[in-house]
Amino acid sequence: MSEDIAERRRVMAIALFGAAILSFAPLLYIQSDTAPLTGAFYRMLYALPILALLVLISKKQDSRDSNSRWLAFGAGILLALDFAGYHSAIDYIGSGIATLIGNSQVIIVTLVTWWLFGERPNRIILLSLPVVMFGLVLISGIWDDAPYGEDPVKGVIGGMVAAIFYSSFLIVYRQSNRIGGPAVNAQFDATAGATLGILILGTMPLNSLGMEAIDHTISWPNHGWLVLLAISCQVIGWIAITYALPRLPAAHTSFAVLLQPVLTIIWGMVILGEDPSPQQSAGMVLILFSVISVSVFGDTKANAGFEKGVQGER
Repeated sequence: MSEDIAERRRVMAIALFGAAILSFAPLLYIQSDTAPLTGAFYRMLYALPILALLVLISKKQDSRDSNSRWLAFGAGILLALDFAGYHSAIDYIGSGIATLIGNSQVIIVTLVTWWLFGERPNRIILLSLPVVMFGLVLISGIWDDAPYGEDPVKGVIGGMVAAIFYSSFLIVYRQSNRIGGPAVNAQFDATAGATLGILILGTMPLNSLGMEAIDHTISWPNHGWLVLLAISCQVIGWIAITYALPRLPAAHTSFAVLLQPVLTIIWGMVILGEDPSPQQSAGMVLILFSVISVSVFGDTKANAGFEKGVQGER
């Protein structure tokens, strides 16, 4: 076995580990019994000092320039919007469906890179888009007599908001660390940006959108679940993903991170008792099939006059 293959398998294992850890994030958020912005803010806030400590302990040379660091910080602002939509979707439609909708961003990333960098997607990607849209219609429950979820339509909207901003985050975040700087440092910058972004969102009048302000009066065990969420997912899981992102081809990272929604769906059904209706289950199958197809068979081809840019995954 060549050293390159061995190294790629090692990095792939790290990506799979990170995805498996992240699959528990919705479960821990639900257990915290907090509103979307509250849960998002504290999972970020509690992660910051841990990441700062890891940066000091590691003492790795960060070769990124100031522009790259600010770009990572800006990516975190986009991540704040993602979490606002994602946590809302979990509340409205359940952890499994919300996570699956968010992972449809693999198609969004490919389309955006086509527009920005001229990386024309192949037929598989283009055909997957209407399939995903039809799957979202089924999940929304508009033709369903008894759909699962408090408000499936709002859940789909929240999930799509999350997918759009998560796509944006991945594109900017990957650009900010193209030289492969220390994963902990990059994660600290992005988490700092996300913390500020959520704090700003928490001061805005979003009640009309069903978003409550950040509740700073929550007590234990709510904080305990959010501390566990911060350590396991925001620190360990995301450091693993951050390390793997610039070191694996897009198709490999896409396939690896698909483990997250699959496991989250399993945890939702087995641990939380989530029970989507037959129509919603059919929609989930369509989206999962499309995302897997894009991850395995999707490809892009750079057009003349464009430099190959960002690769997409979730």
